[in-house]
Amino acid sequence: MPIFQLTDAPVFPDPTLAEENGLLAVGGDLSVERLLAAYSKGIFPWYSEGDPLLWWFTNPRMVLFPREFSVSKRLARTLRNTDFSITFDTEFSLVINACAETRTRQGEGTWISNDMKEAYVRLHLAGHAHSVECWLDGKLAGGLYGVSLGNIFFGESMFTRISNGSKAALVALVERLKQQGVAIIDCQMTTSHLKTFGAREISGDAFRHLLRLHVLSFNNEITWNNDTKKQH
Repeated sequence: MPIFQLTDAPVFPDPTLAEENGLLAVGGDLSVERLLAAYSKGIFPWYSEGDPLLWWFTNPRMVLFPREFSVSKRLARTLRNTDFSITFDTEFSLVINACAETRTRQGEGTWISNDMKEAYVRLHLAGHAHSVECWLDGKLAGGLYGVSLGNIFFGESMFTRISNGSKAALVALVERLKQQGVAIIDCQMTTSHLKTFGAREISGDAFRHLLRLHVLSFNNEITWNNDTKKQH
């Protein structure tokens, strides 16, 4: 199938036209309007520094239904015995920078370029991108960020500086999303790590059906605030 060249208009081709590896389109920009148009169709940007801007729709799709989220007894016990505290949306820039730096430090490539950081900070200021911060002894121990649209949370990246820091942030995120009645967490890519928490693959068609139910026909947004809580 052809790779579509995007125009200046913030519109995307039908996601079912993506290549087998998920690549759908190239070009465009990272404006808030275009990013929201992309996420509403399950499309996300992913490219390396110096490469053209690439847009993807992966099929099958790794998702996590909050009601299916599971934590091992060992991890639950560890979190109870560690004095983590959790905040929401207090240090978005720190979190996205830490996600990029952690991957670079580990010798892994990162798609979180300076342009991506700036784009998601703008999305955060517009009220659509959110972060969860995990703290220990006043220091940032781990965290994650993603995009909230309709009744779906689209996970982007996480990091940890102290053992279990990112896991504590994930547990807190799912607890918050359950309270809000969020239907699904989009994990985008399949990883064995996420499978341990109950994430699973669904077909691209099934995911598009969920998008129609929980984004395109959903008028509310997740409520986020800057409260601090003890992880337990």
